Amino acid sequence: MVDNRNLSTIQNRLAELAKLPKMKENSSIMEVLSEHGFTRRDFMKWAGAMTALMALPASFAPMVAQAAELSDRLPVIWLHMAECTGCSESLLRSDAPTIDSLIFDYISLEYHETVMAAAGWQAEENLGHAIQKYKGKYVLMVEGGIPDGDSAFYLTVGPKGTTGREHAIHASDNALAIFAIGTCSSFGGIQAAAPNPTNAQPLHKITNKPVINVPGCPPSEKNIVGNVLNFLLFGTLPALDVYNRPKWAYGLRIHDLCERRGRFDAGEFVQEFGDQGAKDGYCLYKVGCKGPYTFNNCSRERFNQHTSWPIQAGHGCIGCSEPDFWDQMEPFEVPLGDRLYHTVFDGLGADAISDKIGIGVLAITGVAVAAHALIATATKEKE
Repeated sequence: MVDNRNLSTIQNRLAELAKLPKMKENSSIMEVLSEHGFTRRDFMKWAGAMTALMALPASFAPMVAQAAELSDRLPVIWLHMAECTGCSESLLRSDAPTIDSLIFDYISLEYHETVMAAAGWQAEENLGHAIQKYKGKYVLMVEGGIPDGDSAFYLTVGPKGTTGREHAIHASDNALAIFAIGTCSSFGGIQAAAPNPTNAQPLHKITNKPVINVPGCPPSEKNIVGNVLNFLLFGTLPALDVYNRPKWAYGLRIHDLCERRGRFDAGEFVQEFGDQGAKDGYCLYKVGCKGPYTFNNCSRERFNQHTSWPIQAGHGCIGCSEPDFWDQMEPFEVPLGDRLYHTVFDGLGADAISDKIGIGVLAITGVAVAAHALIATATKEKE
């Protein structure tokens, strides 16, 4: 519960932000939204949805809207490391821009190699200038794993051949807050898969400063924008889980809000892709779905303009927001069963209690499968 003192603190913080100079003159968030067909009502509905997503009281909606309107006061530097740029692409490339992507466009993005016109020496100069000008005031977002140690030369950036590791350390040392965007930056990424020839490492192993992990391949744009709004509102890091993921976004399993959860509880499973169960929307656990082990909000937020997501499309979750999913979750189309995989707790999932619950659920699944088979057989014989 948020008391009046906390509300007053947030209001004072937003008032201080409002006093800072705008980084985009002759522009407001409503003008940007109006150009793309969004009304003030649409914007406030979006603010209400973001408030709920971040697990804040409904009374915070006006302040979330105000934080979005002040987002151009926040300079952002976005670095690309060893990755496919999919996190940026999923956020910026859409046939019909969402309010989330437009908010991100409105933020003062001082450096982003994918969208800026500069290249070579000019890009290098722009990065150095942005870090120096906004030293201690900018938010750093890093996309991609970072080759380290003797293998750091596998990633060199710019005309001087500076390693990605050097860029990441320099930018991190002068940042106000740091976000690792996507699973590559959060946990090393697929390039860190065994035997990890480039010694790719997550950002938090490169810098000694606190890093907020926003994993996913790619993460939801709401998870990216939501973290920016949270920082604008509170000026501090949000509540984090053991893997430094914001609990408001990664506090529940994919399984918890999955539309096929009822099928799981009833013991109704797809046995192989293309069978009748697959056509009828049965649970995908037996064909490899890792939803019971994966913490993310894909089942609620979805992708492609929030219209669909892998399980709805007919393929199980591969656990892409979990550490080492590329090694621990494979083969992707085979169930883990009760096989343990390594975590900081030497068990299943992201916390010890969840491990025990998860194992219990999997044991119950066996009973449910057997019960379902008996019922189906009895019904068939009766017919």
